[in-house]
Amino acid sequence: MNAREEILDRMRRALDGAQAPPRTPREYRRSLDPGTDAVDLLIDRLLDYKARVHHGTEAIAAALGDAGRVVVPADLPAEWRLGGARFIEDEALTTAELDEMDAVLTGCAAAVAVSGTIMLDAGATQGRRAITLVPDQHVVVVRRDQVTGHLAEALPRLDPSRPQTWISGPSATSDIELQRVEGVHGPRRLDVVILPE
Repeated sequence: MNAREEILDRMRRALDGAQAPPRTPREYRRSLDPGTDAVDLLIDRLLDYKARVHHGTEAIAAALGDAGRVVVPADLPAEWRLGGARFIEDEALTTAELDEMDAVLTGCAAAVAVSGTIMLDAGATQGRRAITLVPDQHVVVVRRDQVTGHLAEALPRLDPSRPQTWISGPSATSDIELQRVEGVHGPRRLDVVILPE
């Protein structure tokens, strides 16, 4: 008997005669309480995470601020390309080229109000994952109809076969002394532009 078989044999003997495990409850909340506005709740969470929130298509230019070079997915709508920035479509830009960009402008797949999470799955208007992680600023456009109350509502909107990025505020971490450092694992600044449906 080898070590693996010995361990499995011990486990079987330890479990012999044991009762079946209790049923795990699966009654998750799947929607917000009546009267709760999902968009208002999302905005509250985003502001708490130190993201900047803007409203309407015309606010995209303000969100980009003085960004000179902005990487965008090739299928980004022309009406979102606002302001004085130079919009550079991603055609397999290298990491070094992405690092030279001032910002990235994308859409999203869904947003979860309760957690303030923006979800990307490399679908339409989102581009590949790398463009959303390397530039220092991410401006993401969220349509009101993409906002869900809870995670359970958002998951079916994602394509599980594509890489996903879930964003809950600007990239940040804290060291052992609880000193917050931003921009460690992604953009240092997150701007969310909310559009009407």
